[in-house]
Amino acid sequence: MPYSIDPLTADCYDGTACLINKFNIRDSSQLSEIEARITFARASELEQHPISGAFDFEHYKAIHRFLFEDIYSWAGQIRTVDMTKKGTSFTKASDIERNAAACFNRLQSMNFFTDLGFQDFVEEIVDFYCTTNILHPFREGNGRTQRAFLTQLIRHAGYDIDFSEIDPDELMIATIYSANGIIDYLRELFLVHISPFTDQEFTQTM
Repeated sequence: MPYSIDPLTADCYDGTACLINKFNIRDSSQLSEIEARITFARASELEQHPISGAFDFEHYKAIHRFLFEDIYSWAGQIRTVDMTKKGTSFTKASDIERNAAACFNRLQSMNFFTDLGFQDFVEEIVDFYCTTNILHPFREGNGRTQRAFLTQLIRHAGYDIDFSEIDPDELMIATIYSANGIIDYLRELFLVHISPFTDQEFTQTM
């Protein structure tokens, strides 16, 4: 489902809802296919060679840039339009920088969740997921950036997750519920799919 934005065709080719892109593709379906292939390959690279950073907002934006720089000239830049999707209103564009600072400052103050037991760790990951989902800082590609960043953050804390093992429809439903204050479904998904690294797995990621 496309985003509802104001104005409706911001960042799109005239007379279309297709985002302006480096391939000059004017068809939304074709653009989605190209985008999916490129970002899948880029995300696979991140699995093997994560982008180094301080787990701050600049790190978050760098991941978006890496995933989408071959497609959009604005990759890694925060959006300038307000957006809603499936009944969820995301952070106003004018508030993104301020809200992101609060979110990532808290992450740093919590030592990136590295000192927590499993249950508390999952609760913090759920909260961070919900916060960054509502933040939705980019014009497109928020979910993919969020999952790549969270994977790296979770592994940094000594746990593991493979988002490819989570049913995308289940994650979408859980995300919609969480945006409306119901986090039980999302919490259950993370409880099931986050696990401690084995010693071998941890060594291989160093």
